[in-house]
Amino acid sequence: MVGSERVARHVAAFGEAVAAGDWDGFAQRFAEDAEMVFVGVPAGPFAGRPAIAAAYAADPPAEPLVLTGPVTADGDEAVAPFRWADSGGTGSLRLRFDGAGRVARLVVSFD
Repeated sequence: MVGSERVARHVAAFGEAVAAGDWDGFAQRFAEDAEMVFVGVPAGPFAGRPAIAAAYAADPPAEPLVLTGPVTADGDEAVAPFRWADSGGTGSLRLRFDGAGRVARLVVSFD
């Protein structure tokens, strides 16, 4: 079962990357063959850590996320509701982690 602690660490690292602009460092949280998918915005999908790093660098998020509810499990994926810290837009994160604790798949859905 996936734990909320992994998701919380990922969201905290995302916030640190927003503040520092260190998207290469943030991308190291992803498995080499990870996939990142967006639902509700015209971006991606992105396959592989280099493509994910390049996507963040090309269009960096301007604000951190805040988790707004409990993290639930859906099979081997963790699902967490969020809002953008400043603008208040909402959505959900769906994460699957590999055996080393890296993100193997991230789906970001926007409401």
